[in-house]
Amino acid sequence: MSTKRGFTLHQVLNYRADLERLRKQEFATARQDLDRANDKLEQERQEAAELAREFAERNGQIDSVVELQLYADFFARKREQIKQQQERVVALDRILEHRREELVQATQDKKVLESLKEKKELAFRQEQQRKERDFLDEIAVQKKGRE
Repeated sequence: MSTKRGFTLHQVLNYRADLERLRKQEFATARQDLDRANDKLEQERQEAAELAREFAERNGQIDSVVELQLYADFFARKREQIKQQQERVVALDRILEHRREELVQATQDKKVLESLKEKKELAFRQEQQRKERDFLDEIAVQKKGRE
């Protein structure tokens, strides 16, 4: 797996790191989309509540059936918009969860390779230290032999 100093899976590790960065960006985008959809849903609900307050204030002042029908139509349309926005929020929440799972997997894949790289580097350093000790021992033995 490892040559003298190089990590043979370095390109794979770079790929995994790039993939993790991409997954982070996708997750952040999905989070922003969900936040915007939640904000829009809240706005729709506030508009419906404001319309209901307005209707309640004007209830005694409404003279025509046409005006009542307009309010009824607007309430129905607003309920439908709220329902559609709720469905969008649920769908975006599922997408966010999927992106989170992809990010977790990409992070785990990268960490596995990083761990392998660290183990290979440690093994290389230990081997170098062993060779150095052996070399120094050999020098000491040769020096003892000359004396």
